[in-house]
Amino acid sequence: MSKKHYFLWLFSSFCISGFAQQTKDTIPEVLNEVVVTDSRFPLKRENSGKTVIKISAKELAQNAGRSVAQIINTKSGIEVNGSRGNAGQNISTFVRGGNNRQVLVIIDGIQVSDPSNPSAEYDLRLLDASQVESIEIIKGAASSLYGNAAATAVINIITKKAVKNGVDLTINSVLGTNQSQNDSGYSLADFHNSINLLAKTGKWNFAALASQRYTDGLSAVVGQERDPFSAIYGNFKLGYQFSKKFKIIGFADYNKYKADFDNAGTLQDAAFSSKSEQSRFGISSTFDYKNGSVELNAAFSQTDRDFKSNFPSVFNSERWVVDVFNKYKFNGKWHTIVGLNLIQDKALFASEESITNTDPYANVVYVSGFGLNINAGARLNNHSKYGAHLVYSANPSYNFKLKKNDGYLKIFASYATSFIAPNLSQLFGPFGANPELEPEENTTIEGGIAFVPSEKLRLSALYFNRLEENFIAFTTEYQNTTEDFTARGAEFEFSYTLIEKLSLSANYTFTEYDRTMLRLPKHKVNSRIGYDISKKTFAAVDFQYTSSRFDRDFSSFPATDLILDGFSLVNLYGSHQFSKRLKAFAGLDNLLNETYTEIFGYTTKGRNVRLGFTLNF
Repeated sequence: MSKKHYFLWLFSSFCISGFAQQTKDTIPEVLNEVVVTDSRFPLKRENSGKTVIKISAKELAQNAGRSVAQIINTKSGIEVNGSRGNAGQNISTFVRGGNNRQVLVIIDGIQVSDPSNPSAEYDLRLLDASQVESIEIIKGAASSLYGNAAATAVINIITKKAVKNGVDLTINSVLGTNQSQNDSGYSLADFHNSINLLAKTGKWNFAALASQRYTDGLSAVVGQERDPFSAIYGNFKLGYQFSKKFKIIGFADYNKYKADFDNAGTLQDAAFSSKSEQSRFGISSTFDYKNGSVELNAAFSQTDRDFKSNFPSVFNSERWVVDVFNKYKFNGKWHTIVGLNLIQDKALFASEESITNTDPYANVVYVSGFGLNINAGARLNNHSKYGAHLVYSANPSYNFKLKKNDGYLKIFASYATSFIAPNLSQLFGPFGANPELEPEENTTIEGGIAFVPSEKLRLSALYFNRLEENFIAFTTEYQNTTEDFTARGAEFEFSYTLIEKLSLSANYTFTEYDRTMLRLPKHKVNSRIGYDISKKTFAAVDFQYTSSRFDRDFSSFPATDLILDGFSLVNLYGSHQFSKRLKAFAGLDNLLNETYTEIFGYTTKGRNVRLGFTLNF
């Protein structure tokens, strides 16, 4: 770490608060905070042995104008590659040294992905943050509860819905610049608008969410030609409460974007473009009975992608998901789930190919009341090509109550296995497909401690170690590696409210690998300071340090290995509540106009400004 970077990190650690909320009204009640994703039951955080990050509605509002990828990239253990450059840049989500096909995205209870994508991942560019109510991220293996691909993290995204009777209409508008470090014109080039209508009356629940984004000003590669990005997003929900015991919600999503891009092979400007369009339809229903409930989540999605380049291509895929499970609580201490998860993926390459998973699973959580908590589960992956594979997990934790107040000291550990089957593109796609691939298998061990003596202070530290077997790598084609390797590291998180109006927090992640991993930093720091200047005015400073990374110049032959320098970014944010209905905000990103490289040969953002307002009716 250079002296410049060290000074900035030291300054931010003392002067910058974490991405939690900022005062009594905005800081989450740490001692009583509830998490859901790690067990599918609402549990106090002190009773959860998993590492779960919760991004609240307030934090999302304080990041108005940013993408979901940019917001997630501020969290410990996570590197979202491509989030700092051109808006149309491909996004790769790496968690704890894993790759993007080991991260599962869930939206409103439905596992989402694109079966024709080389990593079968969900494209985060198809989701607009203005439509999101909250995000929970489980770090570590969660395959026993969530299935294939949940090897390093689960990103559980909840979109907005009406929670109280009446009609709520919210309009957001953000205008900003979109320039590189060499541009100081500050011309408006980023336009983001959204309108959310939420209504609830009697037994009916309704939500209509729509947003639009257009961004220009940056070239994809380091060049002169601008590569714009435009997108539209739509989300519609209609729910009905048939009785106190039974409710059902239907939804329909339509998201589409167009992104211009350049020639990656020569790293030169080019008139290339891509289009991606996704439609999703589904239902979610819950039937409550004494001490339990039966829940059903089912959806159909279709994704179409079209690339115009020197090698034009079209991809079409479909996905059916059905997840039905029974939740039951015994005497307030035992929480159990028994379920069946059905997924069918289809993609059109030279011919139509499909894969089916039929997975029964079970999970149990024990909350003793005297400090001991256990979360354990198992899933039988029944894959149409690879047969049956059992994955399982055990996650004990123990709380020591602090006598002076309601605080606690928690120790936790986890042992979990994961099964990651090759996806359709790796088996049958147009680029390097190999039908003889074998599934990847992971074994993850982690352990840590959390110290929460009061609502004002939280400290946590953990160690993780993941063994990867049969890792799928790409050379001239996809192949399983013959040698196993390990990713290991540590995470530290800190948050502290100094005074009622000022709070500090920071997180640090250390990650190392037994093999070369592209663009993954060994060290990463995030932190923020937030201060309520008055009851209506809030200000914040964000800081991020990313250490040097290994990369490769694919424009040369053979490809040349290189090291990308570390970098530090400082961002400012402020907001003012003019009235009950009107709030205005402003942001200044990359305050020091730092010159850095995220992906070799590709553009990154320089100093940029954004201005916006929120109207509530």
